[in-house]
Amino acid sequence: MAVGGMVGGGIFSTLGVVIAIAGPWSWLSFVAAGAIALAAGHAYVSLAAHYRKGGGAFTFLREIDATQVAGSLSWVLIVGYVLTNAVYAYTFGEYLGHVVGLGPWFARVAAVAILAVFIGLNLRSVGDAGGVELVLVWFKLAALVALAGWGLARWDPPALGRGVADAGVVSALFGAASVFMAYEGFQLLAYDYDDIEAPRRTLPRAVMSAIVVVIGVYVVVALGTAMLIGADQVVAHAEVALAIAGERAAGTAGLVIVTIAAAFSTGSAINSTLFATARLAHEVAAGSQLPAALDHENAAGIPDRAVVALGVLAAILAAVGTLTSLVEAASLAFLTTFAIVCGLAFRERSGARVVTGLGAVAATAAAIALVDRLVRTDPLALAFLGGLVVVAVLGRPILLRHVRTEQAR
Repeated sequence: MAVGGMVGGGIFSTLGVVIAIAGPWSWLSFVAAGAIALAAGHAYVSLAAHYRKGGGAFTFLREIDATQVAGSLSWVLIVGYVLTNAVYAYTFGEYLGHVVGLGPWFARVAAVAILAVFIGLNLRSVGDAGGVELVLVWFKLAALVALAGWGLARWDPPALGRGVADAGVVSALFGAASVFMAYEGFQLLAYDYDDIEAPRRTLPRAVMSAIVVVIGVYVVVALGTAMLIGADQVVAHAEVALAIAGERAAGTAGLVIVTIAAAFSTGSAINSTLFATARLAHEVAAGSQLPAALDHENAAGIPDRAVVALGVLAAILAAVGTLTSLVEAASLAFLTTFAIVCGLAFRERSGARVVTGLGAVAATAAAIALVDRLVRTDPLALAFLGGLVVVAVLGRPILLRHVRTEQAR
């Protein structure tokens, strides 16, 4: 489940973005981002064991009575999840649109439609399909590794930088920051702490081993795909690069297999992310840090208003956003969250302090690097995310004073 949460849509969405930034060093970007994810994963599982309860940043910060910080960060985290679902829906639409060939309008319509489907499924209480997710994980891993193996068998190192700028190894750090959202899914497992058998033993093993596996998958896919079709083709077809590689490897059959894998991967990622984010919003609303309206549940016990609101926001962003802007904005939200969680673990002496301390520093440095890149390349996306942060920090207390919250009941 942890592997599926990360691979779900990560590599399908981010490969073209990272190669455009890091060129032949894209594989190192995934290693660097994975190292930060390992530190953050260690912090998450250590804090869960420390407090003996499930949850993420919101829960952990409330344990030290940092309610206002927890409220602000929860809003940033929810925005990150909404952006992530927009990325997954966008990618789903692009892969499906590439196969049917109906033009760019179809991809946007498909993105909105898939979100509508999973809003409906979650409202009917069928969003948490664990058994199905396990089957899908194995299918997409097999498809990705087979494709990567085909490319690696050609072993063409010059293809890694063909037609793209080589800014040196430093570019790998900017690439790592820009596509960090590809590693965010492991934290969803921390929310299930109370449902895991022997969680103090099982959760660390599951999360840490999953991150290591995903780093390996991302590295071989980045190398294999670029060697198969060339870095220039990955960038030129950033939204559907793996489909292009699948077609090059095995013709129409390869195109269809990769497209099915992408559809299943992004679809299951939308499902699990919407499912978990709605419950996070429900928890935050119950803690009086969101309007009480989002704490509402339907007859099936589903936080229906949260599901609808989060799904609609993601659909709007998928309909109007660009892949790079959505990916980088989501990455910045998660880097900020993970830096704070690592800092909290360091403060609480939970886990190995050298790991959590380095994780906090590395995540902060990566976030600063990403802000610097956005200032130069996409100031509009930075302004959008910055505005949301201002609302979360300064506007949230004002808003909550004028709407009904759980404490007001």
